[in-house]
Amino acid sequence: MDYPRRTKDQLAARVAQDIFDGAVVNLGIGQPTLVANHLPAGMEVVLHSENGLLGMGSAPAEGQEDYDLINAGKQPVTLRPGGAFFHHADSFAMMRGGHLDICVLGAFQVSATGDLANWSTGAPDAIPAVGGAMDLAIGAKQTWVMMDLLTKQNESKLVEKCSYPLTGLACVKRVYTDLATFACTEQGLQLIDAVDGLSREALERIVGLPISPAQ
Repeated sequence: MDYPRRTKDQLAARVAQDIFDGAVVNLGIGQPTLVANHLPAGMEVVLHSENGLLGMGSAPAEGQEDYDLINAGKQPVTLRPGGAFFHHADSFAMMRGGHLDICVLGAFQVSATGDLANWSTGAPDAIPAVGGAMDLAIGAKQTWVMMDLLTKQNESKLVEKCSYPLTGLACVKRVYTDLATFACTEQGLQLIDAVDGLSREALERIVGLPISPAQ
């Protein structure tokens, strides 16, 4: 059965919904950068980019791009009032020093207990691309993952044990996907919410793992 999937923007809005006022947040390369465009008005959320930005704003309007002001994914961004840019080493000190409340990353696989694999599929011709993911995954107070639930081969990216090279152990607290939102706990996956019409039992069949009810 086909279920209504969240679009990338709907998924970004779902992640933004859980970010608290006053949070310092790093948005990883790829889908997570869209979260910046969906933060509720009136909230003070300080966005960090590992290439040395603090106080990053949403994407600029077309024609207003400044390619000297980019995020870690080389996309043009804006700078909010009070924002700053600084050396890469200072940026990593923030990441490693526990100064980030939340980081939102993409992933190839996440285990039921929160292990993260997001830098390599291990393929012989794959280019290693770990970047600052290890520092973010372990250094942030909370690590969230934003991804499609299934691969192009319809295999679940939520797994019992990661088969790809690991980025971090037991570091992921939440996984936001196009079909559902999960918490990763020591006991395994817990359902937070799902798209309309998708039951927990149906999700268990899709993922192939037990999923405890939302609390």
